[in-house]
Amino acid sequence: MKRLILIIVRFFFELPVYIYQLKHIKKHKEEIPFDQRVDWTRRLLKKATKRARVNLTITGTEYLPQEGGYLVTPNHQGLFDILALFDSIDRPFKIILKQELTKVILLKDVVEFMDYPSIDRSNLRASMKLMRHVKQELSEGIPYVVFPEGTRSKKGNELLEFKGGSFKPAMDAQVPIVPCVMVDCFKVLDSNSIKRVDCGIHYLPPITYEEYKDMRSVDIANLVQERIQNKIYEIKGHA
Repeated sequence: MKRLILIIVRFFFELPVYIYQLKHIKKHKEEIPFDQRVDWTRRLLKKATKRARVNLTITGTEYLPQEGGYLVTPNHQGLFDILALFDSIDRPFKIILKQELTKVILLKDVVEFMDYPSIDRSNLRASMKLMRHVKQELSEGIPYVVFPEGTRSKKGNELLEFKGGSFKPAMDAQVPIVPCVMVDCFKVLDSNSIKRVDCGIHYLPPITYEEYKDMRSVDIANLVQERIQNKIYEIKGHA
């Protein structure tokens, strides 16, 4: 909470300008290309990371394909994960968010003007329709991010079970899957402190369609989870 207050204070004089720009972009989003909307959001979130007193280590960006669609699959540690993604992915991309985030003040406006889809896991029909939409956009060359755990882990760097269904759009679109490792990102907003904090986002070599085409979605989920877990062990040591 203290760090969130710090961010708000450090944006205090600029906040009215950003709110005005946000409302303007939302109102005229059909006239503003998607990549320009992403760039606006990226610039804002990069500033927020710096002003939050966060040392963000970024590695493995060379594994992110420069062309075509691909699916990034990070472990989920909290809201700061989104800032880390924007700080590290240069191309315009979309994130599948859980529906609860579309109700958060200001964040809901960003989600709307970015055309980010939200998933209601209690509605199977809507979820299947969403996954078909994501598959289509992946096929059209738009990178996507999905959190395979479905919700954030509340145990720091410990992982929850990865859900096989999260990988279905990539499988159907036959695009690479890029495992992504969040380490200590939970410390940014979970610790009630404004002391400088170190955390990291690390991309691993992509798993190509040729590698996973004969695998079941649950097996892909287990493979990605294993690679992410091994990277956490490499950085933090075995639990």
